[in-house]
Order: sequence, then C-alpha cells, then structure tokens
Amino acid sequence: MPKVKAEKKTRQHQAIQKQGITFNKDFGQHILKNPLIVTSMVEKAALRPTDTVLEVGPGTGNMTVKLLEKVKKVVACEIDPRLVAELQKRVQGTSFQPKLHMMVGDVLKADLPFFDVCVANLPYQISSPFVFKLLLHRPFFRCAILMFQREFAQRLVAKPGDKLYCRLSVNTQLLSRVDHIMKIGKNNFRPPPKVESSVVRIEPRNPPPPINFTEWDGLVRICFSRKNKTTNANFKQANVIEMLEKNYRMHCSLHNISVPADFDMKSKVADILEKNEFDKKRARVMDIDDFLGLLKCFNEEGIHFT
Repeated sequence: MPKVKAEKKTRQHQAIQKQGITFNKDFGQHILKNPLIVTSMVEKAALRPTDTVLEVGPGTGNMTVKLLEKVKKVVACEIDPRLVAELQKRVQGTSFQPKLHMMVGDVLKADLPFFDVCVANLPYQISSPFVFKLLLHRPFFRCAILMFQREFAQRLVAKPGDKLYCRLSVNTQLLSRVDHIMKIGKNNFRPPPKVESSVVRIEPRNPPPPINFTEWDGLVRICFSRKNKTTNANFKQANVIEMLEKNYRMHCSLHNISVPADFDMKSKVADILEKNEFDKKRARVMDIDDFLGLLKCFNEEGIHFT
C-alpha cells in the first residue's frame, strides 16, 4: 500500500487490518468511514449529558466514541464477537470504558434496554423488522437517527400518491413522525455497499394512536396486497373473506350474538365498503385518516383483523 494512503488510515483501522479482520457480508457489515457524516449524525440526535444511547451495529466504534463523548451511557449491540472485542479494546483504560455497555447478539432477538435515543448504521436486511421493534418498544424513547438503504428510507417518508408509498409508509407514519435528513453516497463506507444510503430521524408519537396495531396492520396488509386495485377488489379475495368470516364468528360467539344461517360475509363486506364510500378507493392514494376510518367501519360491524 502506498505510504500516503496508509497515513490516511486511522490507527484503529490499521489494528483491524493487522489482526486480519475482514467484514462479514452475511451481517451486512459496511463501516462508515467519513468522520463528517459520523459527526453530523451525532449532532442530529441532539444528545444530552444525561442520555442513554442505544447504538446498533457499532462496528469499529467510530460513532461509538463520538457518542461516549456526549452522553452518560452507550449500550452498543453488536452481533460479531470480533468487533465487540475490538471496540472494548478501543475504550480500555479510558474514561469511556465504564460508560460503554456491550450487548452481544442479534438485536432482533434481544430485549431492548431502556434508552433515550437510538443511533444506528443498520445492516440493511433487518431494516423493516428493526423499525417496528423500535416503534413498539416501551417506555418511549425520544428519537432515533437511523441509516438505511436509500429506497427504504424513501418508503418510510413516502406520501399518498407517491410511487414508493406502501404499507411500510403508512405503518411507520401512524406510529411516528419520520423525516429524511441526509443522503449518504456509497463511497463513504468500507467496503462500499452496492446501494446509496440515507439517514432518517424517527420520533415516536407519544401517546400513540388508541388502536390495536396488530389489527390495524391486518387491515393495511389487505389494502396494500394490490395497492393499485380498488378496496372492493382486494376485499373480495377468497382468503380475505375466509379470514374475516372466521374472526366474525369468533366475535359473535364471544358476545353471544347469533349468526343467521344464510349469513354471507362477502355481501356484508361489500355493503360496508359501499355504504361508507370506500369501495372505489385505492390504497396507493389513501392516507392514515382513510385507513383509520375504514377500520372503524369494520369494527363497528363486529369485523376484526386479528
């Protein structure tokens, strides 16, 4: 390696190279190497000296050290034991050592600790499940600064009528305020990923909307199963009618309501949609209030999605 390039490497990266640590593609490991982006992400988190920060995927610790400078405690969740050892070695003997707490393992399988702010350069393959694990976490956190694949970030913030508007957009925006705050080019990582990235800020809605999220998601899933079709067409699908009838009969059984022998769920659903003027609407242009209204119409008639 030419001397000039070698000098540009931080001592930490040199140490990793000497130990022969190679990044694991199975874990989606792409280390953010641009210090300006690291600093900018930390600034966007608006940290306080009393904060506990959850960092997911700390890698070699470039972000972690910046966080440790500003807060009371950092809980770093890392799946790769080699990087855990490297990060612990990096803070060993410094004032940061007692402030760093490591969680070793898969963050999707772990019980998240209490935290005020979450900062993460996530492995992109866990983006969606991690967002909802975060948004359903209690007690509430203040905000999250998260790096995602560009298109995923665009889906999070998409509005009704946008090409990328989808179930992910609706669910995320129901539970939080989400803003796109920064575009990140692939050359800011080592090794460079194949896609561009973006950073978003997520602030959970507190209190959350007073609905059963599992049931809400069941409704939205049906509407977006074919987002360009009418709601009427999506609710005519045989598997949807079968599921709704099963749930309806369970509801009636629990509330001692008799079901007529000639009961026809398909007709009942069509009637609800038409009566409330949802039959010709399409998911791709429906907003959160539309979906809330649709759920209310079904629930009032004893039809549920869980």
